[in-house]
Amino acid sequence: MKVLVFCEQRDKKLKSYSFEALTIANRACGGQSANVAALLIGSGVDALSSQLQGWGADKVYLADDGRLTHYNPFHYAAALEAAMKSFQPDVVLGIASPMGRDLFARIAPRFSAPLLTDLIDVKEDLSGGTKPMYAGKVLAKVVFTKQTLRLATLRPNVFAAKQSKGEAKPEKLALSLTDDIPMKTLEIRKGKSEKPDLTEATRIISGGRSLGSAERFSILFDCADVIGATVGASRAAVDSGYATHDMQVGQTGKTVNPNLYIACGVSGSIQHMAGMRTSKVVVAINTDPDAPIFSIATYGIVADLFEAVPILTRHFKELLD
Repeated sequence: MKVLVFCEQRDKKLKSYSFEALTIANRACGGQSANVAALLIGSGVDALSSQLQGWGADKVYLADDGRLTHYNPFHYAAALEAAMKSFQPDVVLGIASPMGRDLFARIAPRFSAPLLTDLIDVKEDLSGGTKPMYAGKVLAKVVFTKQTLRLATLRPNVFAAKQSKGEAKPEKLALSLTDDIPMKTLEIRKGKSEKPDLTEATRIISGGRSLGSAERFSILFDCADVIGATVGASRAAVDSGYATHDMQVGQTGKTVNPNLYIACGVSGSIQHMAGMRTSKVVVAINTDPDAPIFSIATYGIVADLFEAVPILTRHFKELLD
């Protein structure tokens, strides 16, 4: 078996979940790193290939071009297609990030290849896996019915990344990119926060509409600063104007898988739990003992969040000092 892994990068920084996909690929190939290749797409990404050494791939394809500085589905799809034609993989793996979801859905029809998405468990031979469906209310066992070229995306922060061998020798792809495309990136606006994005954060503290205002979210930011967490929000809080959309966790927001998720004043709607229920440890704080969030919580605190969160923050400080 040969597996090609699309490794995401932003601003010449590798996304940590790329190592998860490489680990799965190497396992599927029985530790034969010669059968695993990575793909880096961007501008000036050649230096990143050295960071992939020892992560299971002997070869790193470089799609390096100024027109690949920012994600563009037409140019990125052309780069991935070129890598696939060069390596001739049996399986192409990526991550179910916003970029991965868009890119793999575009590539699959070009090769008439089946695509399994958002997998939270995979068979060792990559013949199928498990994915949440219906807002996470059921776990579906999905399989490829034919062992032809197949594509799959993995949910980020679910699989353990493990170093092995792999020389990660760079090989530049010959690209045929055209400027005659129907969509161009004109501007990218970034948030000011230095904290990890919600999709990559290992610790998250989220607030619901019961916080009452954007200013009151400050108690969550105070706690987040102490434990190195990223602050999230429910859709209700975002719709009320208490938090920005990039903070939204849930079916219509971001899917997260942190080691620790603290839900403060979040009732636990189906759409919210669909985005965080695979978190390793969930701590719920709510005045309503019957709030749905308690049904999936590892630890529950029935209390006013304005009393409980400052106490937690204080104790976190004491433990970490």
